Amino acid sequence: MAKAQTRAAPRKHRGIAADEAIEDFRLACISRAIDDREIALLRQSKAFFQISGAGHEALYLGLARHLRPGYDWFFPYYRDGALALGLGVSAKDMLLASVGSADDPSSGGRQMPCHWSFPDRNIVTESSATGSQVIPAVGCAEAGRYIVRRPGLPGCEAYGDELTYVSLGEGACSQGEFWEALNSACTLHLPVLFVVADNGYAISVPADDQHPAPVSELVRGFRGLAIHKVDGRDYFEVRTKGKKAIERVRAGEGPGLVHAIVTRPYSHSLSDDQRKYRSPAELAEEQEYDPIDQLERELIEAQILSDEDAAAIRREAKEHVAEAATHALAARRPDPVTVLENVTGPLPDVTEGDPGDTGDVVTYGESIRLTLHELMERDERIRVFGEDVADAPTDEALEAVAGKGGVFGITHGLQRKFGKARCFNTPLAEANIIGRAIGQAVRGLRPSPEIQFFDYIWTAMQQIKTEAATTRWRSDGQWSVPMVLRVAIGGYLQGGAIWHSQSGEAIFTHIPGLFVVMPSRARDAAGLLRTAFECEDPVLFLEHKHLYRQMYNRDPFPSADYKIPFGKATYVTRGDDITLVTYGATVQRSVQAARETGLSVEIIDLRSLWPWDKEAVCESVAKTSRLLVVHEDITDFGFGAEVVAHVTENCFFDLDAPVMRVGAKRTHVAYEPTLEDAILPQSSDIAAALRALAAI
Repeated sequence: MAKAQTRAAPRKHRGIAADEAIEDFRLACISRAIDDREIALLRQSKAFFQISGAGHEALYLGLARHLRPGYDWFFPYYRDGALALGLGVSAKDMLLASVGSADDPSSGGRQMPCHWSFPDRNIVTESSATGSQVIPAVGCAEAGRYIVRRPGLPGCEAYGDELTYVSLGEGACSQGEFWEALNSACTLHLPVLFVVADNGYAISVPADDQHPAPVSELVRGFRGLAIHKVDGRDYFEVRTKGKKAIERVRAGEGPGLVHAIVTRPYSHSLSDDQRKYRSPAELAEEQEYDPIDQLERELIEAQILSDEDAAAIRREAKEHVAEAATHALAARRPDPVTVLENVTGPLPDVTEGDPGDTGDVVTYGESIRLTLHELMERDERIRVFGEDVADAPTDEALEAVAGKGGVFGITHGLQRKFGKARCFNTPLAEANIIGRAIGQAVRGLRPSPEIQFFDYIWTAMQQIKTEAATTRWRSDGQWSVPMVLRVAIGGYLQGGAIWHSQSGEAIFTHIPGLFVVMPSRARDAAGLLRTAFECEDPVLFLEHKHLYRQMYNRDPFPSADYKIPFGKATYVTRGDDITLVTYGATVQRSVQAARETGLSVEIIDLRSLWPWDKEAVCESVAKTSRLLVVHEDITDFGFGAEVVAHVTENCFFDLDAPVMRVGAKRTHVAYEPTLEDAILPQSSDIAAALRALAAI
């Protein structure tokens, strides 16, 4: 846009270069004009949602002056429009998102406006969930420290004095994930700048109902955290205090937290009307502290701008945004045929070969352990972490003990061989484990977090479903999360009870953007794990606890080139009477049941649950004309229902009998062994179903 002519300005005001202050005043006016234009577009039904950054402009522009796009890393939230402008994002790019254009560089029309994603500036794709970006930001900083000490890692780049910026509102500080992030950032002394913009409200809930004290007081117990209270309405104060906060983090002195008081002159969003819960007097008082008006007054009083200059800048900002809106409205609309693109990237091009029979015969658990050693030897980007996964808490202790390596010993020896930087323990906080893995993965590492028991995965669900699984799709393929999430799952151990025996894999196969595999024997565990680490998207690698030490599923450890493609089942037995589809710990129970009945049963081990081998199942049903699906999880709404639905829809005329299912009863797994046996499917249950199906 053509810039208004301003009078010869003093070189500095309050220690800040006048030309920088003028330029940021322009950007603040543009930011506000974008808000106003979006509101107008929404009322014209040309935009479909609006959330405002009004009142936060001085804070974010003041901080942006000391941050480095494409060098530092950014995990913003939806009020950071002025920050994006300060980092070089254009008004047109923002408005392309508002109208949902295919040319929207952040998401191609898939996300709401103000959900930034600009890889060239290291602005990481953003979700709407409040506070969920904070733990990945910590993981990002953690990855930077790891990468800078290992130059040459493929696809990874870092700088010794980079920092990771993450922002959130005061209300989002009520989220537990914020506190988990602070915990790790301070424990690990990471270069993270937490910016809390406090506008006094979380939608309609005032800060007094969120916390017993302001966040800058609540966090004082975190050692190593530098706390900076800032008037975010005062551009010059932000410039001065923000610079000190950023310089401290950049110098490696540990994390910092900026608690900034800002205003919210507009409603939370256009889905909200703050006049319903804020008095006219309160809104009028807030208007007196509008940061753009305040900056303008100070520039005029300092004779940096005249009234005419300031009016011209505001007018030109509106004209600039109007022109940008015209271009955005004329831009391409998204094509509905693209909605399935970038849910995940392409699967690795893998062909299952001969596993061989010359390797040492190993158990299922030992096969996983050996494969982790093999993969970590080849790829320094792989890091394994979680609760208890290390051999010992310190190098000194490691010299005197055998080493733990997880509650099942699967990661035994990894720390001893590869060091604490590559195999390490984490806090007992599942969201922390997965969130940090996400932050590392977007930096190009290949993290392998472990959830100790499937029964405790639920506190990590926000990070798995909201963050990891949506990253590629919501950024239209610009970002991905290549992580292998290992989880011990299932029962049949006796004594595990409700908190150590549950299944629930169908909940995760329902999530777009997530691969799910569940091997049942040693060679398959190795082959699938090797493939998992070649994926560019998150993989849920389910390891059945009961199978770790069994004798019946041992195999010669397959050669390093043996890999199994996702979505390819295997035949356990061939038969003509009935097709039995299963996976996990019910594979062996199905084999026992088939022997007991004497029927010719074709048993298919799916191995991979998403994608799953529909072709193999349909091919077998066409031969046998009967289908039984068996799994350990509860029968109702289990994964078997998906198999049944697909076969019913696609193989109906091949069937000579109703499709049947065997699974757990609709209850929780009990502690006492006879109760557990009654709840989980046994070989006798499977045999009874086979006989019933054969008799139809």
